[in-house]
Amino acid sequence: MVSQSIRVLRFSCAALTFLFAIAPLHSQKQQREPLNGAQIEKIREAGIYPSDRIKLYTQFVDEHATTIKGLTNRSKSSARAHRLDDELQDLTALMDELGSNLDVYSERHADIRVSLKPLTEASLKWLGILRALAGEQGFDLARKEAIESGQELADQAERLLREQTDYFNLHKDEKGQERAEPK
Repeated sequence: MVSQSIRVLRFSCAALTFLFAIAPLHSQKQQREPLNGAQIEKIREAGIYPSDRIKLYTQFVDEHATTIKGLTNRSKSSARAHRLDDELQDLTALMDELGSNLDVYSERHADIRVSLKPLTEASLKWLGILRALAGEQGFDLARKEAIESGQELADQAERLLREQTDYFNLHKDEKGQERAEPK
């Protein structure tokens, strides 16, 4: 009788432990990945080449912006709103990641001017797409966050282009470098 009670107690403890361990995993929202495997690999390969990496991010953000623009004219539905919400979140994540990369490259004085000019132009196009998208209940917050992130990226790219132009006019021997080397 005691042996059977111990088995029931052990089973109950094991079941409760399992439930407590699995419950937080179930309640967590799945983290979206805005890039597919091939795109992630391209970003990794371009890791030591700042201009190439910025060009790739610009291309990938542009693809998401084009998708959003294509969804803009479709008839309103919950599926469309959900898809737009996902695309807007992906776009925001990519723009934020690109902004982080720009911070790193500017700190180490990598010459990224060749990729900043197309980025500056593209970011204005993305903002136009986002502002033309009328807000709806299903994705309005994601739209506002994307516009905010896009504006920050556009401002950052424009500012960095000016700063880099000034810096490399003064430091002509450092033009085209991937990072500033100590002298």
